[in-house]
Amino acid sequence: MAMAERKKSPAGNGRIRYRSPSAADLFTTTSSADVDHHHHEVNDPEKKRNRFSTTGGPHESLTDTIYRSRKLLILIFVLSLIIVFVLFNFSGGSGEGSVTRSFNRKFAPNFEKVKRSYAVIFDAGSSGSRVHVFCFDRNLDLVPIGNDLELFVQKKPGLSAFASNPEAAATSLLPLLDQAEAVVPQELLHGTPVRVGATAGLRQLEGDTSDKILQAVKHFLTNKSKLKSKEDWVTVLDGSQEGAYQWVTINYLLGNLGKKYSSTVGVVDLGGGSVQMAYAISASDAARAPRISDGEDTYVQEMYLKGVRYYLYVHSYLHYGLLAARAEILQVTEGSANPCILAGHHGSYKYGGVNYIASALQSGSSLDKCRDVAAKSLKLNESTCSHMKCTFGGVWNGGGGDGQKNLFVASFFFDRAAEAGFVDPDQAAAKVRPIDFETAARRACGSGLEDAKSIYRRVDPENLPFLCMDLVYQFTLLVDGFGLDPQQDITLVKKVKYQNSLVEAAWPLGSAIEVASSLT
Repeated sequence: MAMAERKKSPAGNGRIRYRSPSAADLFTTTSSADVDHHHHEVNDPEKKRNRFSTTGGPHESLTDTIYRSRKLLILIFVLSLIIVFVLFNFSGGSGEGSVTRSFNRKFAPNFEKVKRSYAVIFDAGSSGSRVHVFCFDRNLDLVPIGNDLELFVQKKPGLSAFASNPEAAATSLLPLLDQAEAVVPQELLHGTPVRVGATAGLRQLEGDTSDKILQAVKHFLTNKSKLKSKEDWVTVLDGSQEGAYQWVTINYLLGNLGKKYSSTVGVVDLGGGSVQMAYAISASDAARAPRISDGEDTYVQEMYLKGVRYYLYVHSYLHYGLLAARAEILQVTEGSANPCILAGHHGSYKYGGVNYIASALQSGSSLDKCRDVAAKSLKLNESTCSHMKCTFGGVWNGGGGDGQKNLFVASFFFDRAAEAGFVDPDQAAAKVRPIDFETAARRACGSGLEDAKSIYRRVDPENLPFLCMDLVYQFTLLVDGFGLDPQQDITLVKKVKYQNSLVEAAWPLGSAIEVASSLT
């Protein structure tokens, strides 16, 4: 009767109360619970009655059993997932029937596509146009495109050579675009960003010429390219931005990003129209940086890279790239013979749409006289320095410090050193000193044009008359302009070794890192 009443009126106002099973509950069977340790039937009526209680028994439903055992089931499920994950990632089985191998064959290609992203960057420089294509994994590490870590293709002339024909300027990029799109997987083309950064060549064009060329390039990409383009991704790159990208590029490739600022390297990048210096400085030096009247910081960019905040001193000197500096040096002699031109050359030099007389002295070129002219072109004695310390033109030098002590010098510095014969052109980088440029200049300035043709076979014929000028200017820029010790070790760099490949030490990689980061 008591049992009947219990079945009709369960405890808890008709609601069955569940408890979480103990370890003994989960691992003890019904039969073992009903016998004593001598394997005899339990005769205690109270114990028998408890076998039919609402906490579990022969008449409990399947739902009750599952609920009561839910923790064990969850544990088994989690352990199963872990085992599958381990087998999937680490199985070395080669059998065709292997579940892990079948899973990998079916889904791995999709995983690879998700992990990779591409970026296409056009460097529209004053001396030519170049395209760089980079591929990144999810950690923004470079991964190979074929056998190399980037596609790099260049052609001459640059966009600024088409000042009177903007459409022709845009169309000149077509061969580069075709090669860039050919290495990006078809399914990723529409999501791959393409940027065009025009540098000093377009910055120096008069009036609205550069704007017309950029509009033509935007129209060209919209109609001819499958890549993802935006209005503000086609622009004349600010010189300071160019310098900052170059600094990011070299320190990224060297593995310095994420380290303290004193472990990074400084960069001097000598382009055709401008030269940039960039290096990391201390927070205290950044706080003391000179400011213009409206309070904007003109010298320091704050960057947050791989968990570290950097204060980057960067300045771009327009008109002081190697090709632009030739015009500045020729202007010093105001149309008369110039001591920097190799003997035997009488002609002109065209830059920025202007022709300059470029004729040698009757006595030929002279290192000492050329040094004087180069120094005047930098206006070293004409500018007053209102800051703590200046480079040239009244520009603050950033204060120096640990971020500048290890200096990487790129672009035309490397090219002329290789052509002059004191750097192996087949090497990616070389340790030199500023005085090496003076030594090379002395030899070049002492040569006539005819002799130079057989001595400097690597120099393009159109550059040969200016070889003395270029080397003297580079030495003067480093020592008198930037204040380097003539005996200081510097690294001339064309490419940087990254993993097992060589990557161009140029600003486009810094731009690619920025745009790839914004899309992840």
